Amino acid sequence: MAIITLTTDFGLKDHFVGALKGSIYKELADAKIVDISHGISPFNIHECAYILKNAYQNFPEGTIHIVGVDAEPTPENQHIAVLVDGHYFITANTGVIGLITSEVNPEKVVHINIPNPEHGSFPVMDVFVKVACHLARGGTLEVVGKVFNELKQLKEYTPTVTDNGNKIVGSVVYIDNYGNVVTNIHKNFFDAYRKGRDFELNARTTKIKKIYHRYSDIINFNLDRNNRRGAGDLLALFNSSNYIELAIYKSDLNTVGGASTLLGLDYRDMVTINFL
Repeated sequence: MAIITLTTDFGLKDHFVGALKGSIYKELADAKIVDISHGISPFNIHECAYILKNAYQNFPEGTIHIVGVDAEPTPENQHIAVLVDGHYFITANTGVIGLITSEVNPEKVVHINIPNPEHGSFPVMDVFVKVACHLARGGTLEVVGKVFNELKQLKEYTPTVTDNGNKIVGSVVYIDNYGNVVTNIHKNFFDAYRKGRDFELNARTTKIKKIYHRYSDIINFNLDRNNRRGAGDLLALFNSSNYIELAIYKSDLNTVGGASTLLGLDYRDMVTINFL
């Protein structure tokens, strides 16, 4: 039986997640359900895309991913099912799949059109669950919809280059549980324009001239503890997804604060890199 994952902005206070899982078990008693996240900020497609992209690759091929963020269907927000990179995604056409398909071409995309669909306020349960269970039983995409060629792309997710290749203009796309600030500047993008040059990363009034690969890389363990950098110090690094991230070493967003609060950065705020 294929794994079915859930990524939503439902939170855990209300009945929605429990009802969603119950409806799956009602159709497939031996289903394997994994929660990726139910803490996506309401209707935040970029945050959803970032989390989903960095989670799905760790599941086996054939996994079915239900995406319950901004899922109400409209003429401009169609329900779709996508087979890409060996994984199935059931979602609305919000652009959330665009981050994945920007690197890997989808094998199949269909506009969902199942018989006698419910038209209530909970389409993730009324429609997406039915499609997921159909696929988990070994069904095909052709049965649940028709070929669709209008996938939306998240254009804002791509940084821009200005000043004749001497400046990258990016933005904040995600703030994690530690208050670390993730930008949309990928290491490959950065390296392609750096060409060995020195650089200066600017985030509001903060300037950084070095990017690490691990959080603890800021510590020079050859120095006495009183003379070395450590907890509470700012750093930039390529995170586990290879995006440039600004972090406070061993920070706690709920007490002393994290990079987001201490630097005054929020979702969509600008981050620039000037090559020198």
